[in-house]
Amino acid sequence: MLTVEDVYEVIVQSGISIKFGVAFCEASGVRLLRWDGNDQECIEAAKRNAMCVGAGHSFFIFLKQGYPINILNQLKSVPEVCRIFCATSNPVQVIVAKTAQGRGIMGVIDGESPLGVETEADQDERKAFLRKIGYKH
Repeated sequence: MLTVEDVYEVIVQSGISIKFGVAFCEASGVRLLRWDGNDQECIEAAKRNAMCVGAGHSFFIFLKQGYPINILNQLKSVPEVCRIFCATSNPVQVIVAKTAQGRGIMGVIDGESPLGVETEADQDERKAFLRKIGYKH
């Protein structure tokens, strides 16, 4: 069973000084919202969003001083993590289905639609940014 400790350990062991909060919705037993983290603002954001969505076996992570890409592969390696819907700094809308049994996440809307096609200057800027954050060398 996935625990907030599993996610906490993955983030802390990433080797980056990321500030974060994580919240996990239990789907059986006492069905509590479990949470942890090292930044109160991120913890509160994770708890607020997890309670709002209220889907069993879902978890929410909010980050500061780091990027989702810094921990994404490590999170994917946690055996209980079946799907990651998004890892983004964009505004997100979560599509939730509700039945008599409970709630489930059907998908997400991550950001907005494209406004055009990138130019060569845009490509150069994108590549420089990826190197700056350590995603590409």
